[in-house]
Amino acid sequence: MFRFFERLVDPFDPAAYSPPAPTLRAYLKQQLQPYRRLLPLMVITGVLTALMESGLIFYSGRVLDLMNSTGAAEFWQAHQFEMVLALLCVLVVRPGLVGLNHLLLEQSLSSNLQEQVRWQGHKHLLRQSVGFFQNDFAGRLSNRVMQMGPAVQDSVHMMFEALLFAITYMIGAVVVLTQIDWRLALPLVLWVGLYVAYVRYIALRVAATAETWSAARSDTTGRIVDAYGNIETVKLFAQDDREERYALASLRRLRLRYSRFMRMMTQLAFGSIAINGVLILIVVAPAIWLWTHGVVSVGEVAAASALTIRLNGMSGWILWVTIRLFEHLGVIREGLWSIAPEHLVTDAPDAKVLEVVDAAITFAGVTHRFGSEGGGLNGVDLTIKSGERVGIVGPSGAGKSTLIKLLLRYQDPQNGQILIDDQRVDQVTQDSLRAQIGVVTQDTALLHRSVRGNISFGRPDADDSEMIIAAKRAKAHEFISGLEDHQGRTGYDARVGERGVTLSGGQRQRIAIARVVLKDAPILVLDEATSALDSAVEAEIQSTLLDVMDGKTVIAIAHRLSTIAQMDRILVMDKGRIVEDGSHVALLAQKGLYADLWLRQVSNREALVSKASLSGLCQPSVPVV
Repeated sequence: MFRFFERLVDPFDPAAYSPPAPTLRAYLKQQLQPYRRLLPLMVITGVLTALMESGLIFYSGRVLDLMNSTGAAEFWQAHQFEMVLALLCVLVVRPGLVGLNHLLLEQSLSSNLQEQVRWQGHKHLLRQSVGFFQNDFAGRLSNRVMQMGPAVQDSVHMMFEALLFAITYMIGAVVVLTQIDWRLALPLVLWVGLYVAYVRYIALRVAATAETWSAARSDTTGRIVDAYGNIETVKLFAQDDREERYALASLRRLRLRYSRFMRMMTQLAFGSIAINGVLILIVVAPAIWLWTHGVVSVGEVAAASALTIRLNGMSGWILWVTIRLFEHLGVIREGLWSIAPEHLVTDAPDAKVLEVVDAAITFAGVTHRFGSEGGGLNGVDLTIKSGERVGIVGPSGAGKSTLIKLLLRYQDPQNGQILIDDQRVDQVTQDSLRAQIGVVTQDTALLHRSVRGNISFGRPDADDSEMIIAAKRAKAHEFISGLEDHQGRTGYDARVGERGVTLSGGQRQRIAIARVVLKDAPILVLDEATSALDSAVEAEIQSTLLDVMDGKTVIAIAHRLSTIAQMDRILVMDKGRIVEDGSHVALLAQKGLYADLWLRQVSNREALVSKASLSGLCQPSVPVV
C-alpha cells in the first residue's frame, strides 16, 4: 500500500523539469505541478479531518445533554442507533479519513518532493557556465541545494497538514459556537483576528531573519569546505590559524543572526501565552454566564469549553508551525539566489549536433574582453586546418586561455564567430561540441572516485581492455597497478581522494591523459599538459602525445617552448592578438617576440646548467672538519 502511494509521482521524471522560477510563489507552484492531480484530494481529506475534529467535540456536548435529559435507565434504549453510528464514525470513518490524508501527504508528497527539489536544483546548476562556479563557493552552492529540499517539503507539508487543518478547525469552531449562541462565536471571531495579526507580525520578521541566517549558514559552510578542499595548501603555508580565524569570523556572524532568530522565538512564547489566556476568558466566561440565565445547556457549555481548550492548545502549535513555515520560506528565497539564475551559456533553440569530418577550426574576428582590467581577445582571425598541430605561446594575459575557453564555449565571444568544419559552435549543442574535443589542462583535478571511474569518464561505454590500453599509452598502468587506498581497494578500483589528492601531480596528470586518450576526440587541446611531470616521464609522455596527435587537429598551449617546437605552426599571442605565426625555425629567423622568449629560456637553462656544474666542481673531495 505504501509503495502504491509513493509511486503515484516520479520525482525524477525528466519531462517534469523546467528551469527554476526566480520568485518564491512561482517556484513553489512549479515544484507542485507534478502533484496537481493529488492536491485536491489532499485538500478535501484535510478539510474533512479538521471538521470531524470540531464535530466530535460538539457531539460530545450533545451526548452529555442526552444523558442528562433521558437518565441512565432509558439512555441506551432511546439512542441506541445514534450511538452505534457515532461509534462507527469514530472507529472506521475517522481513522480511514486520517489515514488517507497521511498517505497522500507523507508517501505521495513528502517522500518525493524533497529529492525532486534537490535533483532539479542540481540538474540546473550542472548546466551553468564554468564562470558561474568560479565566482562562488562550491560548499555554499551544495549547501543551498541540500537545504532547498527539506525547506520546500516541510513548507508544503505544513501548509496542508497544519495550516489547512487549523483554518478549517477555527471555522468549524465558529460554526459550532454559532449553533449554540451567536454571542459565543463573536468573541472567538475577534480573537482569531487578533491572533492572525500577531502571527503575521512575527512571521514576517522571522522570514527576513531566517533568510539572512540561511545566507550566513551557507557562507560558513562554503568557507569550511573551501579549507577542507584546499587542505594541502593550508598545510603547505602553515595557515591553520588563519583558516581558523577566517571560519571563526563567519561563525560569529552566524551566531549573531541565529541569536536574533531565537529572540523572536522567546517573544513568540510570551505573546502566545498571553493571547491564549484571553481566549479562555472571552469564550468560557460568557458561556457560563449564558448557562446561569438558562440560555444554553450544560452540554453546550462543555462543548464550548472543550473547543476553547483544544483551540488554546492548538494555537501554540499553529504559531510554531507558522514560524517554521516562514523560516523555510526565507531559506527557499535565499536558495533561489543560486538555484534560479538563468544559464549564461545556453544551446540555441534549433541547435544541432556537431558533426566533425575534418576538424578544421576557424576564429573569425573574435573579440572578448573582461572589463577594464584587460585580458581576453581583440579581433582574432585564425584558421587551423584539418589535422594541423598548432602551438600557442605568449606572456601571461596574452589571451591563450581565453581562446580555448571560447572554443569550448565556456563563454560566448562579444564579437565574431568560431566555427568547426563551417559549423558555428554557438549553433550546435554544448554536449556535442565538447564531446569532439579532448582537453588536458595544467591543473588536473580528478573526481573522488576510483581510477577506473576517472579514466572511463572519457568514454563511459569503453570496456576494461580499452581503458587499460589507454592507461598504458599514458604511461599510467604501472603505477595504477600498485595503488591501494585506505579501504584496501587496489589497482583500478582504488579511490583517488577528493580532487585526486592521494596521487602525485604527475600521477594525476597521467590519469588525465589516459582519460583523453580513451575519449579519442578528433580535436585535442593541451594546456601545459606535461608541466607537472618530471623530465624523464615528460619525454615519455611527449612521445605518447605525439602518437595521440596523429590524425587529430591539435592546439597546444605551453610556456616551455621546447614542448611545442615540433608543432606544424606556432602562434605567438600578445595583448589579445596573434602577433607572430609560423614554424619554430621561421619564427626564430624573424627575431621577434618568439625568438626573444626562446633565447631567454635557453639562456636560463644554460645558466642553471653552468651553476650546477660549478657547484659540482666546488664540492670538497674530503669532509671538512
